[in-house]
Amino acid sequence: MVGASDGEYRPLPGGELLNAMFYGLDAGVLVVDSEARILVVNPRASEITRLAQERFLGADLHDLLHREEDGSAAPRDRCPLLAALRAGVPTRTQGAWFRRGDGSLLRVGWLMAPYLVTGERAGAVVTFFDLSEQEEEARRRDAHLAALRRRAERLSLVSEITTVLTSTLDMREALRRLVRLVAPRLGDWAVVDLLGEQEEVVRVAVVHYENGTHVNVAELEGRLPDRVSWESRSPLQRVLRGAPALFVGPEHYAGEPDSAIQGAQKDLFRTTGMHAAVIAPLRGGRGVMGALTVGRADQEQPFDREDLALVDDIARRAGLAVDNAQLYDRQRRVSETMQLHLLTPLPRVPGLAMAARYLPAPEGSQVGGDWYDAFVLPDGAATLVIGDVIGHDLQAAANMSQVRNMLRAFAWDVREPPCQIVDRLDRALVTISDAPMATLVLCHLERGESGPWQLTWHNAGHPPPLLIPPEGAPRFLEEGHGLLLGTQAENERTNATVPLPADSTLVLYTDGLVEAPGQPLDTGLERLRGRALELAGRPLGEFCDRLLAEVAPEETADDIALLVVRAP
Repeated sequence: MVGASDGEYRPLPGGELLNAMFYGLDAGVLVVDSEARILVVNPRASEITRLAQERFLGADLHDLLHREEDGSAAPRDRCPLLAALRAGVPTRTQGAWFRRGDGSLLRVGWLMAPYLVTGERAGAVVTFFDLSEQEEEARRRDAHLAALRRRAERLSLVSEITTVLTSTLDMREALRRLVRLVAPRLGDWAVVDLLGEQEEVVRVAVVHYENGTHVNVAELEGRLPDRVSWESRSPLQRVLRGAPALFVGPEHYAGEPDSAIQGAQKDLFRTTGMHAAVIAPLRGGRGVMGALTVGRADQEQPFDREDLALVDDIARRAGLAVDNAQLYDRQRRVSETMQLHLLTPLPRVPGLAMAARYLPAPEGSQVGGDWYDAFVLPDGAATLVIGDVIGHDLQAAANMSQVRNMLRAFAWDVREPPCQIVDRLDRALVTISDAPMATLVLCHLERGESGPWQLTWHNAGHPPPLLIPPEGAPRFLEEGHGLLLGTQAENERTNATVPLPADSTLVLYTDGLVEAPGQPLDTGLERLRGRALELAGRPLGEFCDRLLAEVAPEETADDIALLVVRAP
């Protein structure tokens, strides 16, 4: 039907309608008799099959067109169209092959409907469609989905690697985790080389993924011979000198090696059997830190540009992690050296035994605001200090050093009771120190000519010392308590004094020993009291070690200082 210009409805005449359906239909149409001989063919069928119309007329449809997928003749007894024609029932299929006039094969789907003449079955109308475009579209869609899946997998890999590299500051552990993610998802071999300060190359990880298992090939690890050569054309040395990521294969090592490292690389490719590899630089903020090599020996396909870009991105992330880990390690070594200077050896005091321990925070920089100190005044009195400046990093350590040194100077300059020394330190702290706040216990230990040792102390906001007598229950020395340092508040400080009987033990400690996240302080104090009593008969060194191991919380973010004195 058509619409007139004035909107009037007018149906097509019968002949025009049939012509439009037969000649204008975007599908091949064949009319066959009961023996499958072609009686009528429309122009579209000729176009699709690339056969002239005269080739159709009178030809057997099955013999002319129907083929197997490999192009061979299809057996007549297995042809669904012929079977349906004989049975006189409609049928359709989505999976048939027709042979075109030029010999090529065409994927088609057909519909067959029988027709009657004077009430008797006379033949059928076969309508078929070219499915090649649909299949090509399906292939494109499948390829697109596969590319999306591949991209998602690679983004997931990059995300996992980023998590692994940022989850630890142990550089070698991070790299060991890295290569186990790279293999087998990008290759079955993964190698990491690090560049040293003197341009030496150390192979820190060689992993092969075989039979579903990661195998660490330790015999291929270690320092490579010689240093990086600036004249060598070796791919590894070019990358270590700053070249971008490279495709590498055995052909790069076919000739005589031009350097010792080139020779080592030649041995690596021969030993591993890698037929293709990508070498990418580990770039950090201070330049190239090393190289990541991903190789394929068991995996047959070569690397492509996407692989190259992905390995380069992974290597860049690894380079930043290596750079950060090396900076952290350098800071840790500085901190350790600083700590050794800050925690001075304990003095020898006749009639007293002393032991001390320092345990850094697990995630700290091996130094912090906790400290202990012990020294002998000119008049022979022993001075003991346990203290804690806010923080556990290098800044806290620097502040702690200032407080410690000022306290030493005040204590040595004028012989005063502990509370007065602490008061002078408190007033000076705000003016001549960068320390924000601090807690400490300052003790004087003096011995009369015939009596026991006398302990005099002042506590500026610090956890109370623990005294373990030779008989009876241990007790915390709660007296002599005042405000912490740095508050600038008016505060009247006082001393407290107790005798230190023979065979008694005095324990000075910082809060990291007794404080745990989500746990009341009293719980930690009671744990300390109980274990200290049980260990009181142990030698001082063992006493300190076991106290740290058995009392300190498993989950703590604080460092711990411990100073123990015993009057034998």
